[in-house]
Amino acid sequence: MKKEENIIVGISVGDLNGIGPEIIIKTYEDSRSLELNTPVIFASVKTMQFFKNHFNSKINFFNIDSPQKVVHGKVNVVNIWREPVKIEFGKTDKKIGEYAIKSLEAATKALKDGFIDVLVTAPINKHNIQSDKFNFPGHTDYLAKSLNGKSLMFMVSNNLRVGLLTDHVPLKDASQTITEDLIKEKIATVTKSLKQDFGIRKPKIAVLAINPHAGDNGVIGNEDDTVLKPTLEKLKSEGNLVYGPYSADSFFGSNTYKTFDAIIASYHDQGLIPFKTIAFGQGVNFTAGLEKVRTSPDHGTAYEIAGKGVADESSFKHAIFMAIQIFRNRTDYNLYSKNPLKKESR
Repeated sequence: MKKEENIIVGISVGDLNGIGPEIIIKTYEDSRSLELNTPVIFASVKTMQFFKNHFNSKINFFNIDSPQKVVHGKVNVVNIWREPVKIEFGKTDKKIGEYAIKSLEAATKALKDGFIDVLVTAPINKHNIQSDKFNFPGHTDYLAKSLNGKSLMFMVSNNLRVGLLTDHVPLKDASQTITEDLIKEKIATVTKSLKQDFGIRKPKIAVLAINPHAGDNGVIGNEDDTVLKPTLEKLKSEGNLVYGPYSADSFFGSNTYKTFDAIIASYHDQGLIPFKTIAFGQGVNFTAGLEKVRTSPDHGTAYEIAGKGVADESSFKHAIFMAIQIFRNRTDYNLYSKNPLKKESR
C-alpha cells in the first residue's frame, strides 16, 4: 500500500489510569480502521494486553522494538518499557505520569525522525506529569519546545475552529500577556493553518474581545481600545480578512461564528467553553503552527469512568482522521506551493 494512502499514526497512551488506553483499543478493534492508517502505540505490549483483557477486546497487538519496524495492517506497539505496571483506574499517580511522559517523548522523537507521519495524543493528567525533568502545563507547551514553529491551540470540528491568544495562562495574567506582537503572531499562525491545513484560500477570521462588551469604550477596561482594536485595524489595512473585537457573550449564541472560518478567543475558557458546548465529542485539539501534525481528543482523562468500559472513543477517532486529513492537505499545499503549475494541470 502506498504511504500516501496509509499514513503512519503515532499514538502516545496518555494517563494509563484514565480512559486513554480504552479509547485507543475501541478505535482499532475494528479492522476497517487500518485501511487508511497504520497505528503505532508507544507503550508496552504487556500493558496494552492488560487493557485488552480488562475490556474483553478482540484486538491484536503487533510487538515491535522500534518505530522503524512498523508493519502496515497491524496495530503496532513499540515497547517503551518492559516492566509490569500497576494500573489503578481513576487514581492520580506520579508513577503513571512518568509512563505517560515516556510514551510522549518516544512518540515525539519518532515524529521528529520521520518514522511516523502524525502524532495523536491520548489525555494526560497535567498534575502527575510534573517533575524536575518535565515541567510543562500540557502537550501543547511541550511540543512547542520540541518541534519547530510557533504553536497555537486550535480546537477544530466540522463547522467550528477556535484558536486562542493565550492558553494555559492564569486569567489574572491574560490581558497583560496580550500584546500587539502576540496578536499578530497568533493571527498569522491561524491564517497559515487555515490555508495549508484546511485548504481555505482566503480565510475570514473573527477575534473576540478581551473585556466584556469589548470594554464599552473604556468603561470596563481599556485593553480592547488600546491594544486589540488598533492591531486588528493594522492587519486589515494589510489585506487580512480579520474582524472584531466581538463581544464574546452573544457571539456564539447568535450563530455569528458560522460566518467565519475561524474564531480567535482572548483566553482559554472564553473559547473552549463554547467550543466544547457546541462540538463536545466531535471536537479535536490540533496544535497548529508546528512543522509536524499533532492532534488529540477534546476531553481529559475522565477518571470517573475509567476502567468501566463506557468511554466514548468518538473524539479520539475524529482526532486520528483529522490528523490524516491535515497531513494530506499540508502535503498537497507544500507540493503546489513549490510547483503552482502542477495544480493547473490536474
